[in-house]
Amino acid sequence: MQTTSLTALAAQQLEVARTSSAGRSAVTVHGGHEHDLRQTLIAMAAGTRLGEHESPGEATLQVLEGEVTLHAGGEAYDLHEGEHGVIPPMRHDLVAGTDAVVLLTVATRA
Repeated sequence: MQTTSLTALAAQQLEVARTSSAGRSAVTVHGGHEHDLRQTLIAMAAGTRLGEHESPGEATLQVLEGEVTLHAGGEAYDLHEGEHGVIPPMRHDLVAGTDAVVLLTVATRA
């Protein structure tokens, strides 16, 4: 079994995000286009937004650090460290209220 320290990876990626002109950084933890499951760790500096985009399919978001707000369908969903949410299957946007790290899990069809 392959293991990954999400705590260490989150700290590393958050440092990258803080110095990035985009204010964010992402790394694939598991999967890729050849797998049915993909997990991506996304680090965002406070105030950074991903911008509205299409739903990637069935997906969840787990907040590893900080606070984020997911905007979808005219609703705003606040998620805090340790919380997990199912992403609505529609266009959405993610905004970091504080420096934040999330784990995005997407079920795809390889």
